[in-house]
This record gives sequence, C-alpha cells and structure tokens, in this order.
Amino acid sequence: MTSDDTPAPAPESPFHDGPTDRDHARQFVLPLVLHLEKTDPPARTDALRTAARAVLTILSDERSLGDGEWAGAMRDWQDARIRKVVRRARGAEWRKAAALDGITVTGEDGAEVRVFPPIPLDGWPKELAKLQVSGTDLEDPEPPAAPDLSGPVLWLNPDVDMSAGKTMAQVGHGAQLAWWELSDTERKAWCEAGFPLAVATPDAERWRELTVSGLPVVRDAGFTEIAPGSCTVVADHPALRR
Repeated sequence: MTSDDTPAPAPESPFHDGPTDRDHARQFVLPLVLHLEKTDPPARTDALRTAARAVLTILSDERSLGDGEWAGAMRDWQDARIRKVVRRARGAEWRKAAALDGITVTGEDGAEVRVFPPIPLDGWPKELAKLQVSGTDLEDPEPPAAPDLSGPVLWLNPDVDMSAGKTMAQVGHGAQLAWWELSDTERKAWCEAGFPLAVATPDAERWRELTVSGLPVVRDAGFTEIAPGSCTVVADHPALRR
C-alpha cells in the first residue's frame, strides 16, 4: 500500500493552498511505515487510528520542539506543503526500519506504525527507500464499533474510495489539522490522555453537515488515487466544536 500525497485544504487552514517561496526550496516528507506481516495483517481501522496517533506523537515529541534534534527538519517540513508517505514492511525489513531513528506507535488492536522525522523528498535512507509502496489492502474482520462522539473523531468521506495507505496519510493530515488549531492547553490534555481518537465513515447527509460545520477539512492535492481538491477527512475534536 502507498500514499505519497499532500493535503490542499481550505484557505484558512494552516496547510498552504497555493504556491509559496518554500515550494521552490528542498521539499521534505514524513515517512510512516506499517508493520504488515502476511500471516497476521492489522485491521484496517486500527491501522488508520494508529497512523493518526503516530503523526500526533511525533508532532508533540520533545525532539520535534524548540531546539530538539528533529526540530529543524520538522520546521522545514511543516513550512511547506505537507507530504506523508506510507509504506509497508515485514520480517527483516521491519526490523531494519525499526532500528532507524523514529517512534513506533502500537494501536488498540495491535497495529504497529513507525513514524520517522521528516527527510528530503530525494533523500530516503536505503532501509526505507526499498520498502514496498504497493501491496495487500487491509480489511476489518468485523464492522468497527460506532465512534465515541464525546471524543475526537476523524470522519472519512463516504464517497471517496482510497487504499489503506492513502487513507492512513489522509487521517494523519486530519489529525495534524486538528492539532494545529488547538490551544497549548488543549494539546497538552490530548497528549497526556494518549491521543484517543476514532476513525469512522458517516452517511452522506452527515458528511455534508460536517464539511460545512467549520471543523478542519482535508482537501487532497491529487498526487495519487483521487482528484485534486477532493475532501477526504473532517477532523472533529471536542475543543473545536464551536
């Protein structure tokens, strides 16, 4: 599975929606690697939740802030169009990827996603560059439980069909949009709680309501799989329901 894309949301979003000076500078990407063994693949929804939590985890990590060792790369990455690439690894490939500098986040049902500090688009380490960018898609063994509406929910567009890897990147974008719009106090509370969140698909009527609710909306740049400008995720957090 793969996702190599950039969100292009509404103008009021922190994501840039048009050309900027940084678009002409060296571009950075946030790599995420899903642990995907042939005999024991993770459930799709758990992988999606875990990818979103991985993005939030690296955004809040002390190494990404202030004078931390990842802070420069994080600033360069967030200062331009945000790109996230999701790849898969198994066996020895996963062990090699896990040995690189990064953070592994484990989901409620055992999904594992390792997120790495941003790297130049043309500067992938060999351990990650050779990982597969396509592969078996993921399924939920049974219908996911209804989301807890008292907590954060990343709502997926019911009319857009995306691979698991693409969707993992999109919910990562949504989680990041929510993070950027929260106050420091709200961010701290979410972090200390372990970044609880749900991923769910609403019906068509509810989706239309969500897209005009004032909550952050991810609009895809259209590099892979779907048309440019497609709304993919609405980031719903209790603190943003005004």
